[in-house]
Amino acid sequence: MPTLDLAGDVVELTQALVDIESVSHHEAVIADAVETALRDCAHLQVTRHGHTIVARTDRGHPDRVVIAGHLDTVPVNGNLPSRLEAGVLHGLGSVDMKGGVAVILNLAATVADPDRDVTYLLYDAEEVAAEHNGLRKLAETDPAAMQADFAILMEPSNAGIEAGCQGTLRVDVRTRGERAHSARAWMGVNAIHAAGGLLARLAEYEPRRPVIDGLTYHEGLNAVFITGGVAGNVVPDECVISVNYRFAPDRSVAEAEAHVRDFFAGYEVTVTDSAPGALPGLSVPAAAEFVAEVGGAVNPKFGWTDVSRFSALGVPAVNYGPGDPLLAHKADERVHVEEIVRCRDTLRRWLGGEAR
Repeated sequence: MPTLDLAGDVVELTQALVDIESVSHHEAVIADAVETALRDCAHLQVTRHGHTIVARTDRGHPDRVVIAGHLDTVPVNGNLPSRLEAGVLHGLGSVDMKGGVAVILNLAATVADPDRDVTYLLYDAEEVAAEHNGLRKLAETDPAAMQADFAILMEPSNAGIEAGCQGTLRVDVRTRGERAHSARAWMGVNAIHAAGGLLARLAEYEPRRPVIDGLTYHEGLNAVFITGGVAGNVVPDECVISVNYRFAPDRSVAEAEAHVRDFFAGYEVTVTDSAPGALPGLSVPAAAEFVAEVGGAVNPKFGWTDVSRFSALGVPAVNYGPGDPLLAHKADERVHVEEIVRCRDTLRRWLGGEAR
């Protein structure tokens, strides 16, 4: 089993984590290494749920924060082992999100007496279907482990705060017709042709841009797949357009569904997937203090992240971590080590900790 030096250099720790292959569903080795290292920290209470590790301080402070990150990566793409060149660490997971995990583990080991109690949460299976997600499982089996006044998810964000997240809804919109031989097309009704009006409606859609907690979110409603057709000589009797709606967190899933059904009035709509958004929650004291520590700048999160799982439990949450999210999952995934150090130092100051 690899040995992790949590209290040492945070960049070297990141590199050690990257070099532990941990593709989704294969997190046992990294989870074992993380658990073993955290159990050596006398000031932490450590529990394990599958391949999800929870480490808590219990200093009796009136407020608690969660700092969370996932241990898994997408499949290897010729980008292991890692390499460090000119202040840039290259390697699978360096951005998404082993730089953030290294920050979490270094803080857990070195901030023994924080100004507020902290739950450090490292979980598995974030990069695959939601049914496997370790944070989702924890929310269902032991939601108390995720309870806090405020949560930070170490999603890559260029070391800046991205508050909350947008929700997502996927629907299939169908047009129906009647089959006929294409040589006698007038004997049938072409379902693909009937989808033309639907696509035109989508092209003219004006997305909402609501302002929430001073942040401007930008919604989107887009066709992402289209299927239809029977054979090269048959007029098709069905066409299905899959549509993804990314909605601002001031709408619930039910409200988002109602909006989409209203927009596609006259068409057959089937919901295939949905997940709620997360409100920024920047007004809670811990969040306001963290924003001030980072420098006051906050951006909205346009994608969906696991901050939604905290929001569902009534815990305001933000995304904050080292690395450019546009480099996540790329063959040449890489992170500037300065961002790793900056995130660690910012969080340490906010927690009131001193470096050993």
